[in-house]
Amino acid sequence: MMGLGLGELVLVLLIVVLLFGGKKLPQLGGALGESIKNFKKGMKGDDNDPKNPPKL
Repeated sequence: MMGLGLGELVLVLLIVVLLFGGKKLPQLGGALGESIKNFKKGMKGDDNDPKNPPKL
């Protein structure tokens, strides 16, 4: 029904490459991964991370 097939995924990937260029894709992927990690951390409520103490 609303699933994306292989053709649609290839088309979306092609459009993304044309818009951002091949050199920007790793940066976008890293930023997306960091955003997802921060979102999960926020949903979990893990504010007491010993690696990153809160700044006063």
